[in-house]
Amino acid sequence: MAQGRRTLRWLNFISSEALTAMSQDDKLIDLNAERAKRVHDLNDKRLNEVRQAFEQAMPLGKPKKKPKNKPKKR
Repeated sequence: MAQGRRTLRWLNFISSEALTAMSQDDKLIDLNAERAKRVHDLNDKRLNEVRQAFEQAMPLGKPKKKPKNKPKKR
């Protein structure tokens, strides 16, 4: 809680011009966005591992080919 207060006090000292300059910097990294990407990649990796394990445990049968032409009714 104390750290949050210190952060808020520190943010109050930053001028709006400095914030604008920081937001326009090309080299600035959005840590929240990077973390979200990393979490998404980890979740995808986990999902693929579970999918592969499931396919090995219960392989799906190959689908039957459908006939190209339906027989005509006479």
